[in-house]
Parts: sequence; C-alpha cells; structure tokens
Amino acid sequence: FSTEKDESIIELHEALERLEKFDERKAKIVELRYFGGLSAEETGEVLGVSEITVKREWLKAKAWLYNELAVN
Repeated sequence: FSTEKDESIIELHEALERLEKFDERKAKIVELRYFGGLSAEETGEVLGVSEITVKREWLKAKAWLYNELAVN
C-alpha cells in the first residue's frame, strides 16, 4: 500500500467511527453493504428492517461520508 492509500483507509475508518456515534444503524449498513458485500435485502434481514429502509439509509450514509471525507 502507498502512504496515500493508508491515509485514505484511516480517514474512512475515522469517519465511520464518527457516523457510528450519532447513527449506529447507518454505520452498520455501510459495514454490511460495503465491506460485507451484502445486498440491501440481506442487510435488512440482518438488521431487522425493510429493504427500502436500508436503501434510504445507505444513500444518506454515503452522502454523509462523502461530505465528511471531502471536508478533511
């Protein structure tokens, strides 16, 4: 890994930790979808919520993370 990639991974990890502090479910959705490779349907089953809720929260979490990472 290059230093730049290492820094990006650390920044993403720190942003996910910040997200988890105020919205644990959104952070869990990111973990399950992005890192776990689960579909929206599978993620909903794991979390006990509907697929549409997962999709809505996924979009909000991605937007929040994008904004958070763009600022730093």
